[in-house]
Amino acid sequence: MKNTQAENEAHERMKPGSITAQGFLGSDTRSIADIVQSDTEAFRRAGVDTDQAADFLERLRDAGQKGLGEPTGVDGRYVVTVGDARGLLPCPFQDGTFHKNSIEAVDERSGARIVYSDLSIHLLRIHRFCQGTGSPFRLDPAVIAGMMA
Repeated sequence: MKNTQAENEAHERMKPGSITAQGFLGSDTRSIADIVQSDTEAFRRAGVDTDQAADFLERLRDAGQKGLGEPTGVDGRYVVTVGDARGLLPCPFQDGTFHKNSIEAVDERSGARIVYSDLSIHLLRIHRFCQGTGSPFRLDPAVIAGMMA
């Protein structure tokens, strides 16, 4: 896929050290468009819409925030821990800033675990971007779909 100028600029901002120390791409060498296309197709195969996935992640975050940083049980199935840090993170697509936080959700039924942030939810909902393979905040479509099942 051919990259747009805006995508090329966003790709540069996603590299390690630009916005975050680890960046958003992990070890993935694909273009943003290719990552988005692949992950969107993975969600489709799993029967999950990206907006449904973002809603799910928001619901876990909101329930986990009630624990004030301590692990919190959600729906008798998930354990969610929300950690807050001071400051804001800009979206690499330059359409807002987001509270700096880290959300860990563990599905006690399957043992699946995801780590994400408010920015991760925004990237998924608005840009359909789950981050590159190997990124610490990668939203793996198969893992999320399995946790939602």
